[in-house]
Amino acid sequence: MTDFALHSPAGHAQTEQKITKPDLDKGFNPLTAIVFFGIIAAGLLFVAYSIYADVVDTGAQVTTYLPYILLFVALLIALGFEFVNGFHDTANAVATVIYTHSMPAQFAVVWSGFFNFLGVLLSSGAVAFGIVSLLPVELILQVGSGAGFAMVFALLIAAILWNLGTWVLGLPASSSHTLIGSIIGVGIANALMRGQDGTSGVDWTKATEIGYSLLLSPLFGFCVAGCLLLLAKFMIRNPALFEAPKDGNPPPLWIRGILIATCTGVSFAHGSNDGQKGMGLIMLILIGTVPTAYALNRALPASSVVEFKQASDAAAAVIEQKAAGYNVLGNPRPAVSQYVSARKINEGTYPSLAVLVRDVAKQIEDYGSLAKVPAAAVGNTRNDMYLTSEAVRFLLKDKENDLNAAEVSKLKAYKKVLDDATKFIPTWVKIAVALALGLGTMIGWKRIVITVGEKIGKSHLTYAQGASAELVAAGTIAGADVLGLPVSTTHVLSSGVAGTMAANGSGLQWSTVRNMLMAWVLTLPAAITLSATLYVLFSQIF
Repeated sequence: MTDFALHSPAGHAQTEQKITKPDLDKGFNPLTAIVFFGIIAAGLLFVAYSIYADVVDTGAQVTTYLPYILLFVALLIALGFEFVNGFHDTANAVATVIYTHSMPAQFAVVWSGFFNFLGVLLSSGAVAFGIVSLLPVELILQVGSGAGFAMVFALLIAAILWNLGTWVLGLPASSSHTLIGSIIGVGIANALMRGQDGTSGVDWTKATEIGYSLLLSPLFGFCVAGCLLLLAKFMIRNPALFEAPKDGNPPPLWIRGILIATCTGVSFAHGSNDGQKGMGLIMLILIGTVPTAYALNRALPASSVVEFKQASDAAAAVIEQKAAGYNVLGNPRPAVSQYVSARKINEGTYPSLAVLVRDVAKQIEDYGSLAKVPAAAVGNTRNDMYLTSEAVRFLLKDKENDLNAAEVSKLKAYKKVLDDATKFIPTWVKIAVALALGLGTMIGWKRIVITVGEKIGKSHLTYAQGASAELVAAGTIAGADVLGLPVSTTHVLSSGVAGTMAANGSGLQWSTVRNMLMAWVLTLPAAITLSATLYVLFSQIF
C-alpha cells in the first residue's frame, strides 16, 4: 500500500490526512498465465471445430482451403478487436470500486470480466446488425469478394490501432465511436473509389445521431454526476461518505453495495452492447467465406415458409399499390440497389421492389425451407433477402411515402421474417466473443484505471464521488437501451468523475482533462482517416 497526503478543500482547516491508495500491483503467477492462455487455446479450437461441424452439416464439398485461411485470419482480427475492447474499456466499470476500496483491484477486474462474459452471452443480437447496417450495401452484398475482405480488415485494424494508441497513453476513449468512425471511413473511401460523392457511402442520419451523442454524453456525465453529488451532500448527513478512504477501509455496507451493483450493471451492459459489435462483423466474415453454412438461418422450421409467404403477399400488395402505372424492364435488383445506396425514390423503385419481393417469396416457396436452399443458390437468395430488407427499412423511414398504420404494420411484419432468415447469430459466435471480451477485461486495465482514479481530479476519489459517477453511467446505459440512443459509457463515466471533482471543489488536473478532450474530439476523424486509408491499401492488395 502507498500513502499520500491530502489537503482538505478551501474554506476548511488545512489538515493533512493519510489516504491509502489501492494496491494495483500483484506478483506474476505462472499458473494464472497457463490458465489464461489455455482458455484462449481452447476457445480457438472450439471456434475451429464449430465451423467444421457447421460446414459438414450442410453437406458442402471443400474444394479449396484458401477461404478458410482468410476466414481464420479475419476471425483472429475480429476477436482481437473484442479483446482490445475488453482491456481498453475495463476502467468504465472498475475504477470507482477500486479507488473506493469496495473491491480489491484484481478481484474487481475478474468480477467485471465475468459479467462482461454474461452480458455477451445473454445479448439479443439486435445491436450487432444495427452496426452492420451502417456499412455500404454494395460491400455487404459482395462481402466474400476482395472488396469485402478489404472492408472488414480495414475497419477492424483501424479500430484496434486507435484503441491501442489511446490505451498506451492511458486515455479513456470510446471503442464504440472508434468502430463507427472506422465504418464511416470505409463507406467514404468506397464511394470515392467508385466515382461517387463521398457522402453517398454513409447513412448520415445515423452518423448525425452519433455526432450528437459524442458531443452531449460527456457534458451529460459531467453535469449530472456533479449535481448528484451535491444532492447527496444535501440529503445525507454522513461526513465519512464525502471523504477519501483511509487505511484501506471499505465504505459503509450500503454504499459499497451500490458501488458493486453499479459496477456489475456497467460490466454486464458493456458486454451486451459492445460484444454485439464484434458479433455483427464476425457474421459478415462468415457469410462471405462460408455462405453455405451462415448466409441463411437453416434452423428455422419448414412451417415458417407459410408465414413468410403470407407476409410477402401482404407487403407486395402494399408496394404494388405505390407502383401502379409503372413497369419493370429486366432485372429489378439494380434499381433497388440504387435506391438503397442513394435513398432517393425514382419511378423504378416501387415496381422493381414489388417484383423482387415476389421473386424472393417464390424462391423460398420452391425450395420448401431455408435448409433446402442449394449451396450454389444460398448466396444469391441471401443477398436478395438482405437487399429487400434494407429497401423496406428505408421506405419505412421515408416520410414522403405517406404510409398508413396498416401498411406500416404489413411492411414491418415482412421485414421481420426477412431478418429472421438472414440476421442470426450462432451460439458458438456468442461464446467466442464473450471469451475474447471477458479475457481482455482481465488484463491491461491498470493504465486507464489510474487515469480515472488519480489523474482527473487533484484529490483521491471519495465514496460519494465514486457512487455518483457509477450511478450516472449505469443509468445512462439503461436509458440509452430503452430509447435506442448511442451513448458512450466511457465518456459518461470519465466526465462524471470530473464533474464530481468540480462539484466537490477538489480541483481538476487540466493536463489530463485536456488530453481526454483531445481523444474525445479526435476519435471519429482519426478512425475515419485510418480506416479509409487502410481500405484503399487493402483494396489494392486483395
